[in-house]
Amino acid sequence: MGALEVRDSVLEYINTADERLLKVVKAVIESYQEEEIVTFSVDGKAITRMAYKTELASAKLEIKNGEIISQDDLEKEAGNW
Repeated sequence: MGALEVRDSVLEYINTADERLLKVVKAVIESYQEEEIVTFSVDGKAITRMAYKTELASAKLEIKNGEIISQDDLEKEAGNW
């Protein structure tokens, strides 16, 4: 069965599904999307949607806590490496 046939079959189930089945399908889709690779790190490591969101939340918290460095200070620091 190809993707088109599977899609049509799933749509038939969804169109007649009760709330319980719809919640299960939704949870499966959300779980699948969280594990989807959305980008890669500079060293080529795959990053999933969930890991990306975690890193983003961490970065926002660091900014909120003032854990930042200006471009000028970074360049001065890098000059000492």
